[in-house]
Amino acid sequence: MKNIFLLSFTFLLFSAFTIIKFDGKKDKEKINTVLDSWHKAAAEAKYNNYFNFMTEDAIFIGTDATENWDKAEFQAFAKPFFDKGKAWIFSPLERHIYFDKTGEVAWFDELLNTQMKICRGSGVLIKIGEEWKIKHYILSMTIPNDNVDEVVKVKSAIDDELLISLKKQSR
Repeated sequence: MKNIFLLSFTFLLFSAFTIIKFDGKKDKEKINTVLDSWHKAAAEAKYNNYFNFMTEDAIFIGTDATENWDKAEFQAFAKPFFDKGKAWIFSPLERHIYFDKTGEVAWFDELLNTQMKICRGSGVLIKIGEEWKIKHYILSMTIPNDNVDEVVKVKSAIDDELLISLKKQSR
């Protein structure tokens, strides 16, 4: 009986500590700082800073259908841009951040002012110790619904070729 009481008490203390440890407001601030600093590192062409915000197994998905890179592939793609002293400038316009129940995983979506006009970024961050790291990021261009048909016409030939290639790969 004494052991059950001690075990229950220990569990309650551990649970209380876990709940107290997660501070959604504080973690949102940390995530906003990470994402803002990440975008700033790209704008200032600070290659190491930029990639240090990402986990080692991070994935970056770009606007082109062929851009689905692990971190090493994305680094190879991005290096020439950073080496020229100008990568890309993404200025957040709006951002929403959400957490899982543990407070160790967060996901977000953001609207960005970019050289491609308004884009949407979305992704997943994980908490490693007290630090948030980007594990998965997707950049997409926004298209007004009234203009979808025009955009489809522009990209049809390229997409048709890619569809044939992807269908062959899936066999």
